[in-house]
Amino acid sequence: MATSGIQDRIQRHIDTLIETGAETGVQVAVYHHGALIVDAVAGTADPATGRPLTSGTPIFSFSTGKNVAAVLAHLLVEGGLIDYDTLVTDLWPEFGVHGKATATLRHVLTHTVGLPAMPRQITPRELPDWARVCEALAAAEPRWPPGTAVGYHSYTFGHLVGELARRATGRPMRALLREWITAPLAIEGQLYFAAPKESLAGLARLEQQTRQWPAGPDEDAAILAPWESRPSAGFGNDEEILRADIPSVASATAHGLAAMFNAVLQGELLDSARPADLSALAFEGTDRVFGNPSRMALGFPIGRIGAPAEENSVAFGWPGGGGSYAYADPVRGVAFALTKTRLVPNFDTALSVTAILADHLAGTR
Repeated sequence: MATSGIQDRIQRHIDTLIETGAETGVQVAVYHHGALIVDAVAGTADPATGRPLTSGTPIFSFSTGKNVAAVLAHLLVEGGLIDYDTLVTDLWPEFGVHGKATATLRHVLTHTVGLPAMPRQITPRELPDWARVCEALAAAEPRWPPGTAVGYHSYTFGHLVGELARRATGRPMRALLREWITAPLAIEGQLYFAAPKESLAGLARLEQQTRQWPAGPDEDAAILAPWESRPSAGFGNDEEILRADIPSVASATAHGLAAMFNAVLQGELLDSARPADLSALAFEGTDRVFGNPSRMALGFPIGRIGAPAEENSVAFGWPGGGGSYAYADPVRGVAFALTKTRLVPNFDTALSVTAILADHLAGTR
């Protein structure tokens, strides 16, 4: 358990968020230069029963799970099982149809492979069927030639990385996560792709904020289906989804995510020289899905959300729909994660907590 001034500041802040009803359950974990300085938790894991949230309670978190899939991809490369410029078809020959034969792992990691959306025949009902999803992706026509444009690969990212990993190792992503990350770091039970049945009763329950969410584009004009672009508590509480290997999302504690990123920064998972490489620009352009400027490293967006321009942030890590966030900052030696039970259409809680952390770090220089 972290004990420090910053621990107390963040604990008081998230306690206030719970007391005022702004949040129902929040976890925050921060490592700084290898030391755990924050491990704060507040609220309930299940508002219906009042079960308290602990720092060891996994919460279904949307795209923060991509951080874990991306780290596994780098571990594949580190282990010599694949290279960033390996053609997808070298491992997955049937993927090469409709102009996708030039696609590489680099394109997958930079969200430039051209398959941002699941084929329309894949819905949440089919999502747990690994073979069916991968067959549909292999047969799909890309929206742009691989490597020529960037667009957020909402759910396809995890299956693309995961199928390459499965073909390279013979192991599913849930097994690689356990063998390569959670067991070596002693954080088993804190990061899951495909939560075991016996763990389900201990997971947190998500709830949806009732306030109106921003309207999306017309369904006919949208690249992503509504379930791909908007997080849903019903989706994240569904037992079939929770037990499925869907590596774009994960059941995770803030401590588990921060511990993973800390191990990356400390050279415990990857070569100690790699963290700076992980924040190096690999592709830059306008995101074809959302229209925002996108600066991509291999597997991660570059820059801490909410960071002032003068910080020139080289932090890398994915936020998740509904308000979760995890990142690593190799310059400041920070591994940060925030998970939460209430899904909201903004990152106000994450931004408020990272502002407190930034103020603390500025005062310790």
